[in-house]
Amino acid sequence: MSEPKDNERGQSNSDNSEGKDLVAAKDLYDFAKTTRKPRPPKPSKAVTIAVSSRTLFNMVKERKVFEEEGLERYVAYQQEMEDQPFTPGASFPFVKALINVNARLIELYPDSEELFDIVLMTNNHAQVGVRLINSINHYDLNIERFCMTGGESPIGYLKAYMTNLYLSKDSKKVQEAIEEGIAAATMFTCDSENELSDTQLRVAFDGDAVLFSDESEIIVKEHGLDTFFKHEQEFENKPLAKGPLKCFLEALGKLQRKFYAKNQRINCPIRTYLVTARSAASAGARVLKTLRSWGLEVDEALFLAGAPKGPLLQKIRPHIFFDDQMFHIEGAQELGTIAAHVPYGIGQKYNKGKCIETNNAEK
Repeated sequence: MSEPKDNERGQSNSDNSEGKDLVAAKDLYDFAKTTRKPRPPKPSKAVTIAVSSRTLFNMVKERKVFEEEGLERYVAYQQEMEDQPFTPGASFPFVKALINVNARLIELYPDSEELFDIVLMTNNHAQVGVRLINSINHYDLNIERFCMTGGESPIGYLKAYMTNLYLSKDSKKVQEAIEEGIAAATMFTCDSENELSDTQLRVAFDGDAVLFSDESEIIVKEHGLDTFFKHEQEFENKPLAKGPLKCFLEALGKLQRKFYAKNQRINCPIRTYLVTARSAASAGARVLKTLRSWGLEVDEALFLAGAPKGPLLQKIRPHIFFDDQMFHIEGAQELGTIAAHVPYGIGQKYNKGKCIETNNAEK
């Protein structure tokens, strides 16, 4: 057999080299696809969660510098510490859980933009932005949209960012957001947090003055439980008006249904809970029928008939629990639950069932 000619040998080597180059290029492309962060979805399609920098990260030390030494020293300190990432704050586990849900959605719907979109909404100055970006990249958080307002309130931007939920440490800003018709809550940290699920986002809601209006709670406060029970049975088939977080439950339900459509109901990475002080037999039917009339559902409904919520929440281990009553927030915190206060309704005038205004007048 004759040996191949030089030009044939050269052609063969060239083909092999090109083949290897193509394989290498494909491997690089596949690696880039799996490692690069997905692009933010269009706001019109997304469920947008706006979080303040002080809820996402623990900035207690930095806040102390600001309050004791002033703005200029605060900004200089943040620049000095740019390479030192912040430690996680109250909303950090919730945000991580949102990102994990996005990963599951992208697996099932690679081209869909119906995802969670996290926006960092802060009144920090732009000079602080480098440390915030470094911290976000350090923890591999997919947060691309920022709003840094340089000392001004960010509330006016919430609608422009098409916000579905706003979380802050500042109760006044949260109140402003609710008055603008945006679901919002004030985050509180725990000294020791429960171990949370890495595979399922768990969100727990109170009912009255959170998912629903405070119309029934007004009757409890002003006329007592007996009148309340009678009223709820009489109006069992009349849906309650919506509360400040109804739209967020609705947004969660929209994403849950995408998993159900792929036969993933049992393995759905979003689970919702109603945790209410209402009694089931005496006042529960109206709540469930209201949700049904809205086309919404919760995965679990817990009617506690006035019993403390903390022990049940400790069992659920939600990434976030929303309630309008501070004593429920405090009870949840004591047992390691991350809680968010919704400053809405008549409950803000009461503490542990006693009218604050009356107590102050007596003092």
